[in-house]
Amino acid sequence: MTLRCSTPLGLALLVLVATACKKEDPMAELEKSAAAMEKAPAAPAEGAAEADPGPAPAEQVKKAIADFKAGKMEDAVTRLQLLRAQPVMSPEQRMALQDNIASVMQEVYAMAQKGDVRAKAAVAQYERMQTAR
Repeated sequence: MTLRCSTPLGLALLVLVATACKKEDPMAELEKSAAAMEKAPAAPAEGAAEADPGPAPAEQVKKAIADFKAGKMEDAVTRLQLLRAQPVMSPEQRMALQDNIASVMQEVYAMAQKGDVRAKAAVAQYERMQTAR
């Protein structure tokens, strides 16, 4: 009985370790996402108003990249979180954005653990935005 219970747990742990070892540069991922967002047309969500949606998602990702590279992690995280809430993205764009937010946040959390004050502020901002829903 113990062997049956530990096999799925062991498999899950193996998958987690294998995916954790795949460390990609968050900036490269964001740049790929921005390029993908430029190619894919934005699709308004059902029931979305015809109001001005603001800057294009690709433009906002580029601004987040610039903020992150400039050390403005809190601004980059905020921009990505606000972009995630916008209904004007295609499913492909949304998936790419979700993956990239995860990649960026992994980097930010790692920097915060090392004591980076800017990263700690970005983590605090991210957590505030996550719980404010």
